[in-house]
Amino acid sequence: MSNAPDPKLSAENPDPLESAPLAYENDEFLNSPDGRMLRILAEYSEPMARFRRERIQDTVVFFGSARFRALDEANQQLELLENTGSTKPAPHAEQPARAGEPDEETTDLKRTRAEAAVEMARYYEDARTLARMMTEWSSKLPGRRHRFVITSGGGPGIMEAANRGAWEAGGKTIGLNIKLPFEQMPNPYITPALNLNFHYFFMRKYWFAYLAKALVVFPGGFGTLDEMFELLTLAQTHKLAKQITVVIYGSKYWKNVIDLEMLAEKGAISPKDLELFQFADTPEDAFRILREGLTANHLDGEFGIRTEEPIPDTPAPSAQEVLGPDIAKTQS
Repeated sequence: MSNAPDPKLSAENPDPLESAPLAYENDEFLNSPDGRMLRILAEYSEPMARFRRERIQDTVVFFGSARFRALDEANQQLELLENTGSTKPAPHAEQPARAGEPDEETTDLKRTRAEAAVEMARYYEDARTLARMMTEWSSKLPGRRHRFVITSGGGPGIMEAANRGAWEAGGKTIGLNIKLPFEQMPNPYITPALNLNFHYFFMRKYWFAYLAKALVVFPGGFGTLDEMFELLTLAQTHKLAKQITVVIYGSKYWKNVIDLEMLAEKGAISPKDLELFQFADTPEDAFRILREGLTANHLDGEFGIRTEEPIPDTPAPSAQEVLGPDIAKTQS
């Protein structure tokens, strides 16, 4: 008698199956093209939940170069990073010239980079000082929500300086990092609960714009230009349901990079569009512009909150709390 299994019996009695993963625990699905909409929604809902939990009402956004490190007690040698947000240094031939370096290694590019690095290190310190001044001022505003919280792209350079200044003043500070195809890390001065990381550039930009009541643009490259002009375009086309104060920091740098006045002279923009921003060259001037703009547009008095937009004592209720029994309660 044969011991082979009966094919009919096997077909009628298949092996037991393991439980299928829940859809939101299925990494293969979530990371597939079919899961893209859920990933996009997550990059809206998860930051919103954090901002509500941390009582963040609005922000002041700092943009600027991520490629230069600070010159301070911990780092006496200026160093240029390989790419925006990268932790890897640029090649030796592109680094600023350093003291004691052999003459044959000191090229014109390295000399130029050394001069620029000193200038950028100064901007780092200015951004750090301005962020500290803003945080010290905003922390005195009444209300249970945090106002005009310093926000950056979360990386090194000017972004680090902004978060660092706010951290030194004892305030909360936000970092909106972006996942890039090379090694990069958030700077250590971001409030841990407000350390966010995005896959989609457009969702990151949404959060830069949505909460911002002011923008400070320090010297930078492609990313800084992109972010600055995006917000200026939104203001120009009246797509922002608020007044936003824009400070362009470092007039010499920016007027060499782009001639904004010529845009108006040639009719590419209206002369009135030049009123969308102001230049500043010291932390004190930038702070004055920001304080005046924020006070005029979003506060009734220097320390008075607008009465037509009262700040509630608690975060906004969830949809389930609003709709009540129409939505069945679940455990999680």
